[in-house]
Amino acid sequence: MINFLKYSTLSFSFLAAILASFIGLYFLRGGFNYSVDFTGGTQVVVHFNNPVKAADVREILKKEDWRGVEVSEFDKNDFRVRIQDVSVEVVGLGEKIKDILEKGLPGNKVEVLQSEQVSPSIGKSLVRNAVTAVLLALLAMMIYIFLFFKFSFAVGAVVALLHDALAIGAVFLLLNWEISIDVIAAVLMTLGYSINDTIVIFARIREEMKNASRHESMQDIVNRAINQTLRRTLLTSFSTLLVVLSVLILGGEALRNLSFALLLGIIFGTYSSIFIASPIMMMFYKRKLTQGQEKQQAVS
Repeated sequence: MINFLKYSTLSFSFLAAILASFIGLYFLRGGFNYSVDFTGGTQVVVHFNNPVKAADVREILKKEDWRGVEVSEFDKNDFRVRIQDVSVEVVGLGEKIKDILEKGLPGNKVEVLQSEQVSPSIGKSLVRNAVTAVLLALLAMMIYIFLFFKFSFAVGAVVALLHDALAIGAVFLLLNWEISIDVIAAVLMTLGYSINDTIVIFARIREEMKNASRHESMQDIVNRAINQTLRRTLLTSFSTLLVVLSVLILGGEALRNLSFALLLGIIFGTYSSIFIASPIMMMFYKRKLTQGQEKQQAVS
């Protein structure tokens, strides 16, 4: 039987490192790199008949009087152009970008595949709603576990979920990848996936507590429960990981951020269910036992 709780100090150190990295990178980067969904602006996806470099497209568009021009390769001969300007007619702006690129690249026909815009006020509202959604999800899960388990279990689960969200955020800050609606959706899906693993382990711990002998320690009970559910946890995570990896590799640029966030969520979520949730629960459970023993001694 693997003694997972033996690595509690190491896992707490890793948790502290994740928190410190997130805070440090957040201030170093000046916040997240939000997509047009949040910042507001116009996004146009264009297709070139002949191969072209993103740097050439960027140089042509930067000659225009537009703010925050960003160009990234979307797929083969497809490029995503983001501008922090909003036109009254987004289709008209897309056609204008098309005409400018065709003039700057003679002989290369350009086709507008997608054109959309988001006003700055809507972008700010989306940021607020996204943060609210994550916080409400954490609160709802904490209440659920508190009602069906105990307060110490709820604290362990929520700390593990916070670890998952902060870890994904830290990686995106490190890579300076943009946060879009898809990434927020992936974080929420990750929280649901991670809490499912945690609840399975907690349910087994509760069963083992009922069947344990009087002289058996809580640490032995928790270790046995984690070992009993380990096979199920690893097989589920591995099978899900294969699907997400296939989407990441074959899904193209459009699904890159979503699939990458899910990949991180599965890895960190599996880790936190085993090495974060149970040790945190044990900290509060031991404190509760100690307080109860002190009260009994005072009465006697």
